[in-house]
Amino acid sequence: MKTRVLIIGGVATGPKTAARVRRLDPHAEITILEKGDMISYGSCGLPYHLAGLVPMKELTTTAAGLVRDIDFFRQEKNVAVITGVLAEGIDRNRQEVIATHLGTGKRQVWPYDRLVLATGSVPIELSIPGTDLQRVFSFHHPHDVARVIQAIRTKEIKRVAVIGAGLIGLEVADALAGQRLKVTLLELQPQVLPRLLDPDLANLLQRQMGQRGVDVRTGQQVLGLEGDAGGMVRRVLTTIDTIDTDMVIIAAGVRPNVHLAREAGLALGTTGAIAVDACLRTSDPAIFAGGDCVENLHLVTGHQVYLPLASTANKHGRVMGDNIAGRDSRFPGVLGTTALQAFDLNIGRTGLSTVEAEALGYQVVTAVVPATDTSHYFPMRSRVIVKVIAEACSRRLLGAQVLGAGDAIKRLDVLATALAMGCTLDQLANLDLAYAPPFASAMDIALHATNTLRNKLDGLVQGVTPAEAKAKLDRGEDLVLLDLRQPGEIAGRRIEDQRVLAIPSNQLRARLMEIPQDKEIITLCELGLRGYEAARTLLGAGFTRVAFLEGGLEMWPETIDH
Repeated sequence: MKTRVLIIGGVATGPKTAARVRRLDPHAEITILEKGDMISYGSCGLPYHLAGLVPMKELTTTAAGLVRDIDFFRQEKNVAVITGVLAEGIDRNRQEVIATHLGTGKRQVWPYDRLVLATGSVPIELSIPGTDLQRVFSFHHPHDVARVIQAIRTKEIKRVAVIGAGLIGLEVADALAGQRLKVTLLELQPQVLPRLLDPDLANLLQRQMGQRGVDVRTGQQVLGLEGDAGGMVRRVLTTIDTIDTDMVIIAAGVRPNVHLAREAGLALGTTGAIAVDACLRTSDPAIFAGGDCVENLHLVTGHQVYLPLASTANKHGRVMGDNIAGRDSRFPGVLGTTALQAFDLNIGRTGLSTVEAEALGYQVVTAVVPATDTSHYFPMRSRVIVKVIAEACSRRLLGAQVLGAGDAIKRLDVLATALAMGCTLDQLANLDLAYAPPFASAMDIALHATNTLRNKLDGLVQGVTPAEAKAKLDRGEDLVLLDLRQPGEIAGRRIEDQRVLAIPSNQLRARLMEIPQDKEIITLCELGLRGYEAARTLLGAGFTRVAFLEGGLEMWPETIDH
């Protein structure tokens, strides 16, 4: 007897599940119901389509150039796809889904033996006046992007306000800034990417965005939108300012689409998303759920989290397909590993941030290391910053963040793998990573950051963050900033403060007598390595109050005059 597999949702998880079931069960009767008119498109590519880098057609085709439409699924997968159908109810006793054809209003009943909920997420709507004005858009579906592009093509758009500085907000701001539009990015939290980066790396990103002409306004709540007499949006009102604009894009995040599951009496989790077990079964064993509508186990904390990502959605589809076809497949959980490219930077994180780890009660230690993604002498080198976060008592890796123009994501993937394996810093430091000058330094930056953290934990040196050092200066503390850079470096990037003492690193041992022993000494250089070595030299010479500037001036919290 054929297994009737009914899938609700046709974007990512649904088609992946259908394809996996078909590969394992050639006789299953597979049907996908999708309320929209598009299926199996690459939603993560929408910002790149807005930027003009990727045609929309490429987001709906396979690597072989075949369009993933209804005919493709029927001919290639033997899967029936019905678009324009809204699933409105589930009769769990009869194992039937009641759906309405949106074009005709006709209701239809679809029976199932196994039901898959792949209902995804929906944009968070702002409860403010003016969201119904013209040229106010969300950014969730290809049709949203089409409307934005159409508005820009009128040549009437000069200023754009983007509300929300999360992943989508940043990618949209980048795409629009590249089209010579005046972009204002508004964020309620005090930093960009508040759920992704710690403040130190977010500050560097925000600085880069400002250099690219984006007006970033953090810590501002949007109170409403105002329009002109014709109903066109013209202003954004915040708790601090009024911003003139010709278009508004709301990118305030998403929430799980659980209406159908809730109405069917399926259990929801602590996050508000659908609760599933490791096999991705819901509280009804005949119903599976995956993708952006479910919550997942966090592999570091053991807590349930809502982290909607396309990579997770596709893994879910494979696991559900396995289990529907009779295999025993489990999804262990997530680390929240996330990457994006914006404003000429590669950005990412895995595991916990410092802020998250501290809030959960971990005794947190961190190290931040800037370096090049290749050997320092290789001509195509670029800067990468790696931040490693660990638990002090166990030396267990808790998370990592990366940012830079260079190949940062390679390092993120290494650290995510180590995190998934439960590595300690000592295990991570001895990973046998590939080396050649075009790809890395002999001690890869990920391992260099790990060793820096080991040195701190072993008591070899004390570090101070640039933000902490600047706060000490601002408070007027009596200390010495020992600048170890060469004169040419200092001329290009100088800290104007009478407490700065410049001694090039190659002259330090010969000039120790110039350094006061009764004051706190903070050693600094451009990237931190010379500062660390100088701190060890001073400690060996009998100095007691010594720390090095972690990450060097590369991580200084404000622009230094050139």
